[in-house]
Amino acid sequence: MISKKKVVLIVIVFMLISSVATIGFISHIPLNGRVFISADEYKAYRNILSEYGKLFELRQYIEENYYIPVDSDDLMTGIYKGLFDGIGDPYSTYLTKEEYEELMIATQGEYQGIGVTVAPGKDGFILVIAPIDDTPAQRAGIKSGDKIVKIDGKEYTADQMDEAVSKMRGKPGTKVTITVLRQGEEELLEFEIIRAKVKMKTIKSDILEDHIGYIRIASFESKTHNEFKNSLRDLQLEGIKGLIIDLRDNPGGLVDESLKIADELMGKNVIVYTEDRQGNREYHESGSSKIDIPFVVLVNGGSASASEILTAGVKDSGAGTIIGTKTFGKGIIQRILPLKNGDGIELTIAQYFSPEGNTIHDKGIEPNVIVEIDEALYEEGILAQENDPQLIKALEVLKGEV
Repeated sequence: MISKKKVVLIVIVFMLISSVATIGFISHIPLNGRVFISADEYKAYRNILSEYGKLFELRQYIEENYYIPVDSDDLMTGIYKGLFDGIGDPYSTYLTKEEYEELMIATQGEYQGIGVTVAPGKDGFILVIAPIDDTPAQRAGIKSGDKIVKIDGKEYTADQMDEAVSKMRGKPGTKVTITVLRQGEEELLEFEIIRAKVKMKTIKSDILEDHIGYIRIASFESKTHNEFKNSLRDLQLEGIKGLIIDLRDNPGGLVDESLKIADELMGKNVIVYTEDRQGNREYHESGSSKIDIPFVVLVNGGSASASEILTAGVKDSGAGTIIGTKTFGKGIIQRILPLKNGDGIELTIAQYFSPEGNTIHDKGIEPNVIVEIDEALYEEGILAQENDPQLIKALEVLKGEV
């Protein structure tokens, strides 16, 4: 076992390295080969020893006694990840360089894999928020609400989600087997999926019966607002009399993009506000511009995060009508920070509230008009379904308003 004297030495070295960023410059007075420090500095050393001494002991014990040599960098990465695991928040995490780079690529709307958005479930499973439109996962039959149990035969749990996501990604043309638990099914379901280059086209549009426009927003990526604005302009030039905005199975993405779209629709209103641990609030408001035709927003349990921000603003402002089923319930904000070594961190720093002060996180948003749907009805794509009760209800509401 490492000696207490050695622990103190390690702690002092640690303290000296970190002093610039934490307690500032510490002066030491050398005298006859000894170093004297102030009482305050000694107290600080003792506090650090009390808090981190066990960490240094355990690390050295592993390095000296594990049956094969261990990689010190891997140990440190494990320590960093464990620090974030200790929060108990599945959305706060330490990212390796590779994980950070994958996250940055994904926000641009392009990566290689199967095309599914997941979150850590409260029951310990990896929960599918939604498959992404026109991707291998959607075509294979993966659904919102599925719980991923195995990938290529290996079991994964919610606390291994980063590893699982990395496992699902890979070179286009390669095969991966996903095993899921689905509500209502007695047996586990297995899907053999061929990975592809996933380039998300986030906007689809069409004109439905009686000159009702339809815009499907699959997710909020870096170009979504511009694509939405262009599609809306084209539909308005065609003379649409009402608009359906389809956010079903939209797992979210870049919040700024959803705020910009809300700004196109709502007129002068609060879209959403955030609150941090100190109670500081930041209000996000839309400008005076407002769409001059009635519109509805379709949502379901796969509508999450940035989708819920747009939904909350529209519902509380009364700018449009929300139709469908209760949304997913992810209403917290993560700050992503790069580190000097190429790694990164993702930390929850605040939560969102609807304009009327309603909590979004873990609760979701109840639509103005609740319409249940048989998930099997739109497995092959929402837009083409003529027997979609939510879409039918949206058309009915808009025809009444027109």
